[in-house]
Amino acid sequence: MRKTVKKMFWAWDFDKEEAWLNEMAAKGLSLVSVGFCRYDFEETLPGEYGVRIELLEKVVTDPESEKYIEFIESTGAEHVGTWLRWVYFRKKKTDGDFELFSDIASRIKHLTRIMNFILVLAVANLLIGTGNTINGIINVPEIAFLPMINIVLGLFAMWGYFKLSKKRKKLKSEQNIFE
Repeated sequence: MRKTVKKMFWAWDFDKEEAWLNEMAAKGLSLVSVGFCRYDFEETLPGEYGVRIELLEKVVTDPESEKYIEFIESTGAEHVGTWLRWVYFRKKKTDGDFELFSDIASRIKHLTRIMNFILVLAVANLLIGTGNTINGIINVPEIAFLPMINIVLGLFAMWGYFKLSKKRKKLKSEQNIFE
């Protein structure tokens, strides 16, 4: 039996999303496909699969991304879906531990990739919102408040950026301890 769950996670909460997907797998609902705020599950044995997600450096159709996905699949993991540049894998727990990042440096690199993704979205929303606010005040003062939505989204994304920045700083200090 398949079950669809609609749920939203912010990009900076990718670890919470991964934890939730693993909780679902522990209950016997394993991820089989993803979409925008949509997760499709199938019934499996409770705890049969572990799930990992990652933001790729390039779009999923890029040859480098395709090679990376093939490499992960060669370890016994299944590529269950992608959304934008986010890629979702699952692997049977009987096949051993399933990690996408083998060391602190690769985790830092992944966080930096997510931070850059968020920064582009934040700056774009702030610029669009500011430009449209100025234009609205001059030309259509009745709807000048609408661009505030972009500004609020931009500021919210900046909050997420700084949240990940703290996490990356902590990982860098851990990395320095082990060096």
